[in-house]
Amino acid sequence: MSALICGSLAFDSIMVFHDHFKNHILPEKIHMLNVSFLVPEMRREFGGCAGNIAYNLKLLGGNPQIMATCGADFAPYADHLDKLAISRQYIRNVDDSFTAQAFITTDLSDNQITAFHPGAMNFSHLNHINQAADIDIGIISPDGRSGMLQHAHEFHEAGIPFIFDPGQGMPMFDGTDLMEFVALADFVTVNDYEAELLQARTGKTLDELAQQVRALIVTRGESGSHIYSGGQIIEIPCARAAAVLDPTGCGDAYRAGLLHGIGNGMDWPTTGRLASLMGAIKIAHRGGQNHAPSQAEIAQLFKAEFGYNLD
Repeated sequence: MSALICGSLAFDSIMVFHDHFKNHILPEKIHMLNVSFLVPEMRREFGGCAGNIAYNLKLLGGNPQIMATCGADFAPYADHLDKLAISRQYIRNVDDSFTAQAFITTDLSDNQITAFHPGAMNFSHLNHINQAADIDIGIISPDGRSGMLQHAHEFHEAGIPFIFDPGQGMPMFDGTDLMEFVALADFVTVNDYEAELLQARTGKTLDELAQQVRALIVTRGESGSHIYSGGQIIEIPCARAAAVLDPTGCGDAYRAGLLHGIGNGMDWPTTGRLASLMGAIKIAHRGGQNHAPSQAEIAQLFKAEFGYNLD
């Protein structure tokens, strides 16, 4: 199963401040804020929605094809993908640009201050779906605004079924844009907050939106997920995690499970449970691409969690 994954590739620099932001920010002075935080802990992770989804799909035995844009600083990420045997054929280098970067500082209360530089993401429209061959399914995850709209039309015109995954990119689109995506997509996946925003911006209920696609998937954190399909709501339980260490990339792991299930003709209860399990495996590890279960281990965890074989 070959999946074309359109979305971001990014470096995530994650820093830990060994205190509380509130002790260093004076509320009456926020109009003239000038603060500096000493962060003795820092790690740099490979991230971005496309990278994370591809990583998890590879764990499942899929053939992920990333379509993304990167900058002149991409070499370490390129080496990482090569070691994983994930193709870089459709990753475009944009000269005089940085690869997208997130700088995240967390305090001891798990409050976060994040700065995100989109960099080469802004040029995602330079890539075209017809540049890729032998694609069975696709996904559009957060990327440059023009590129996301363009790729939706190109997937539809090529007759390739695809998932629309607006994620943190949803604020870039108004109700008309979002209805356009829904009309073009075969599947839509959002978390519970994004589902509320999707309804508010389109003026449509989840039931109404679900009628326009083959399935609408809403993740609900520890409450599991709902899959709206065929006039029914299929309840998917949340898989138990060995530990809860870092939610970064859990949604991307879930989406890899969706791609694998859909692409291999699994029914919705199984597809949703596999997606849930992938999220649970990821949350027990820090970073979006540091968990490494084998396919056999994933199958064993699935049987232990849900009581039947993953076939």
